[in-house]
Amino acid sequence: MLSRQKTRTYEILEKASADDRTSRLVDSFIMVLIVLNVVMVVLETVPSLAARYANFFEVCEVFSVSVFTVEYLLRLWTSTADPRYSRPVTGQIKYAFTPMALVDLIAILPFYLPMVISVDLRVLRAMRLMRLLRLFKLARYSKSMQTLGSVLKDKSSELYVTMFVLLIMLVIASSLMYFAEHEVQREAFPSIPGAMWWGIVTLTTVGYGDVYPVTPLGKVLGAIIALLGIGMFALPAGILGSGFAEEIERRKEGQVLCPHCGKDIHTPSKEG
Repeated sequence: MLSRQKTRTYEILEKASADDRTSRLVDSFIMVLIVLNVVMVVLETVPSLAARYANFFEVCEVFSVSVFTVEYLLRLWTSTADPRYSRPVTGQIKYAFTPMALVDLIAILPFYLPMVISVDLRVLRAMRLMRLLRLFKLARYSKSMQTLGSVLKDKSSELYVTMFVLLIMLVIASSLMYFAEHEVQREAFPSIPGAMWWGIVTLTTVGYGDVYPVTPLGKVLGAIIALLGIGMFALPAGILGSGFAEEIERRKEGQVLCPHCGKDIHTPSKEG
């Protein structure tokens, strides 16, 4: 009996079929609650709203944390229904360290930590802002976020190479500008690490204008570095663009469309 209840709970939370009404209702409820939580965190930063609706915000937080805590504990309890975590204790520990399980834990941890240990007010404020990480819980339910995760995973090697090249360019650009401008602008370019702020702003073509070269050599280097940055920082966008196109094409190949309404009638099961 208990085993059937665990399996059913696992199906509702993790891998129920598309026509499972209970699972869809639970998913919808959790998604709405996550979005409302993020809205509450944002509104709490408005002093007038925080003072006027403090009790309402507190009640919403307690209710949300209660739901998320029950959800986390149920996921931990039912994780043994997954063949990957079938062992009663070690399997649950293994599941607890999976990325999504850690997100679930971090989403509720800021509420409970001050009850266990004394926390400085500034640290407490930072921890309360960590509630925004609840937005990542949507990855369980949002196809858009699942698509983004698949693209990042598939294109991770290309992105790593690009980021490494960009890091090398940043170091070279900052070093050259340091040697060109340090003697004239010691405060703006105090060191190579200090010049990296200018390098990031220039390579990304943002150009805040707070730090800029004034020597002829520095201006020439700045122009060259800015032109290189236009092409280099476009590479990650191109890689992600091609990744999205490939992922969408793969999903289209796996679809079975209804001849009457044109909707996908072969909806895959939810991923855990």
